Amino acid sequence: MRQRYELSHKALTAWLRMARTPQVGPVAFAGLLDRFGDAQTAMQALPDLAKRGGRVDPLKITTQAQAEDEIAALERLGGVLLPSCDPAFPEALAALGPPPPVISVLGDPAILAKPACAMVGSRNASAMGMRMARQIAHELGEYGYLIVSGLARGIDGAAHHGALPTGTVAVVAGGVDHIYPPEHADLRGEILQDGAVVSERRLGHSITAKDFPRRNRIISGLSLGVLVIEAAQRSGSLITARFALEQGREVMAIPGTPLDPRCTGTNGLIKAGAVLAQSAQDVIDALQGRLPPRVEETGEPYTPPAAQAPNDHDVDAARPILLALLSPSPTPRDELIRQSGLPTAVCAASLLELELAGLIISLPGGAVARL
Repeated sequence: MRQRYELSHKALTAWLRMARTPQVGPVAFAGLLDRFGDAQTAMQALPDLAKRGGRVDPLKITTQAQAEDEIAALERLGGVLLPSCDPAFPEALAALGPPPPVISVLGDPAILAKPACAMVGSRNASAMGMRMARQIAHELGEYGYLIVSGLARGIDGAAHHGALPTGTVAVVAGGVDHIYPPEHADLRGEILQDGAVVSERRLGHSITAKDFPRRNRIISGLSLGVLVIEAAQRSGSLITARFALEQGREVMAIPGTPLDPRCTGTNGLIKAGAVLAQSAQDVIDALQGRLPPRVEETGEPYTPPAAQAPNDHDVDAARPILLALLSPSPTPRDELIRQSGLPTAVCAASLLELELAGLIISLPGGAVARL
């Protein structure tokens, strides 16, 4: 279990520097903490680890000044930076394996402690789909659930509108100061009155295509379950549903006519075993008794024993073996360990160095792919 503790300003700055450094995604970040115990020690080791992994150009490590500037700018906006170890970090999100290292929150961070239900669906939604989203979101909010969605057009926007009286959370793919889509600027302002806007990206970050899956993972990670309303066969909503399944969350879907391509994804989810939902009461029944995963409470960060650090020679020997087994198609880490015959600790250390070198990427859910 992960542990909860508050960071000093100096430690928070080091944590943010590491989280904002390219090649240090959630998986690498968690691996560095496991290996070195704290971000300050890990930061000192980053250049050497990247070089050992085969990196030629220097790793572009976020500077102390850049981290300080981001913290100060967020504070000026009235926001707060929450590292995943902080007691105020949402518990359900902190229990992910691994969680986002840090999130920025505008609005009321305390609202993130409420039991939440995510609602997602088609951007090109039907009038009936958006009406249903608003109604269900409103009723779930009245019952006590926090509605989480992605501030997108269509179903997301309708869900946020329905939950405004009780508070809602918009998880955005860019920085919390980046308004997207532009037509939801007013809605974003209304959300901030009693809810929150959340992102794992730095302030000023403009959205790219790869940011949406990371956003979707947070949407499901904050929630006890995900309700999908109108989703095509290939859509971001189904990615959110897949993350929910991986995270042990409930997946629910509203059925639709087989003649509408916006319903093929939701009907497919139901066919695959998702809860068929036709009302807010169906969602309440599905989520009844579910509790967010818990993380360990403690006052001090964990320091790994030195015995956990693998021998450098073993790690050097493992890198070419692992590279030979990897391809652009994601491979589960467990499968890599099995096929390589290497100790788990050696594999973890080698993969970390290869990721810092920019040769591989670790994906949430435990898979690895060669770049």
